[in-house]
Amino acid sequence: MTQMEKPWAVEDDCFAAGAVHVCGVDEAGAGPLMGPVYAAAVILPPHETIEGLNDSKALTEKQREALYEEIVRRALAWSVSRVEAAEIDDTDILSARIKAMQSAIDGLSIKPDLALIDGNRDRGKTAAITAPHTCLVGGDRKSVSIAAASVLAKVSRDRYVTEVLDRIYPQYQFARHKGYGTKLHYAMLDQYGPCPQHRLTFLKKWEARR
Repeated sequence: MTQMEKPWAVEDDCFAAGAVHVCGVDEAGAGPLMGPVYAAAVILPPHETIEGLNDSKALTEKQREALYEEIVRRALAWSVSRVEAAEIDDTDILSARIKAMQSAIDGLSIKPDLALIDGNRDRGKTAAITAPHTCLVGGDRKSVSIAAASVLAKVSRDRYVTEVLDRIYPQYQFARHKGYGTKLHYAMLDQYGPCPQHRLTFLKKWEARR
């Protein structure tokens, strides 16, 4: 596992500006055709070293699972939230992502002085980050707190898809593709049609070519 070059640089700037508790916030599952979008918020002890912690996308599933256990064991506070597929369809994916992130912040047992939000968006049509915050593009590669949140969000969603949704809807083989638009997933859609966990607003191109 590669380590972030300066894992605490962003947080140190926040501490220098007067923040005591800084949380990292990230989401997982914005792109899949089905299931909820997840978000996590994490407050780590200042300068805590978690070996191998990095952007979840740069890690293997085995590495993420091991890091998940380390993060929840060492964090001062952590929280995971999700917004279901039906609400994604009723609103839009950006609003759902933002709602999940704010909900994760609200779920922390320690109120953060500042939230570091991965990306450059802090509001959608129906939701906004209301906590004191700053957006950080590529934050999961720059901030150890956001990297920790990215791992918790990704592992939590993967576990839910694999351990819950795959068992309810085995015909779609969700555990194999995690809901992303793979050839296998589209083949299963062609065979069985959508289930209640599919995001119908994500299936317009598939519907058009049926």
